[in-house]
Amino acid sequence: MQRRNFLLAGAVGIPALAIGQKTGFRKPRLRKGFVVKANESRFNEKTVLSGNCPNDIKVSTKDTDGDLSAFTYTGNVKGGPPLHVHPFQDEIFFILEGDFLFQVGEEKHNLTAGDTIFLPRDVPHTFAQLSDKGRVFFFFQPSGKMEDFFRAAGDSKANLNPKLFDDHDIHVVGPPLKYD
Repeated sequence: MQRRNFLLAGAVGIPALAIGQKTGFRKPRLRKGFVVKANESRFNEKTVLSGNCPNDIKVSTKDTDGDLSAFTYTGNVKGGPPLHVHPFQDEIFFILEGDFLFQVGEEKHNLTAGDTIFLPRDVPHTFAQLSDKGRVFFFFQPSGKMEDFFRAAGDSKANLNPKLFDDHDIHVVGPPLKYD
């Protein structure tokens, strides 16, 4: 008899847990908006990547319970990251300034100010900044470990090796883009 009750409780309980996640039984979200000014970062945290390139957090994973994180990046050097995959996040870039070359899967796209590109999860992608200066607004959905990755990559002692990427659920699958 106890086994039957256990199985019945499981049969009822598992769907209830799934419904609970869909109906908002989550920790409370922010109930107030906020502003992050130009050239500032959420919580006054500065993340500077190699080449003295600020990568400011504008909306934190802490603000959205992990659903979204948004950044502005100011590139002061040409080039970009290695070809990589985010298995759990979609990524969107909006070009604010400069010229960029993006690769998504096998396709390449030239983008300039005002252009937007969507990079779906689990598809290899990368970009190269072609101009001397570039600025982008970009975000991840869901946030994943991206804020922590940028913090670690911005650490002056960081070694940008595949393990750092893997530790943050980013898988390097090729070299950076070649460009003229």
